[in-house]
Amino acid sequence: MAQGEIIFPVEVSLDGGLESRALEHSIYVEAETPEELRESVRDAVRCHFEEVDLPRVIRLHIVRDEILAV
Repeated sequence: MAQGEIIFPVEVSLDGGLESRALEHSIYVEAETPEELRESVRDAVRCHFEEVDLPRVIRLHIVRDEILAV
């Protein structure tokens, strides 16, 4: 049975691209641009789940850390 949604926290990687690892699933993707990341996440989810088990919603949660000098 399909689940409601799958969540991908998105972070900027050390090399300047984007990376994301799904919560509660072993899916990891990397991309250079937000558009590439969206497409990679969709493809990875389609590959990971059977058609009847595909989540109805893919949520990308953008995580951004800011470091301030004192």
